[in-house]
Amino acid sequence: MARIKGGMNARRKHNKVLKLAKGYRGARSKQYRVAKQSVMRALATSYAGRKQRKRQMRQLWIARINAAARINGLSYSRFMCGLKQAGVDINRKMLAEMAVNDAEGFATLAELVKSKIA
Repeated sequence: MARIKGGMNARRKHNKVLKLAKGYRGARSKQYRVAKQSVMRALATSYAGRKQRKRQMRQLWIARINAAARINGLSYSRFMCGLKQAGVDINRKMLAEMAVNDAEGFATLAELVKSKIA
């Protein structure tokens, strides 16, 4: 039986990595060893970035809700506590959307919260 060398498999593996490294600067897109390191780091960073994006969006929503709540004379924590006491079940994404685009609707929620807290 003839011996099979690994050239085809190695070439396929190298080309897969080099294709992912396309557009990188200098040796990072040309040499397999350097490209492999860059691609591994890029994939790890992009995975972490997808998690960070969710955290950052939640921070943004909370900042917007806090700003709108303070315009209506409440802090963020008192506003959220009052919503929970009133039995209003709206997520932070929708509350932030209301704070930006529907100030009257948010103001009615704030009045409901004030009545529940007091």
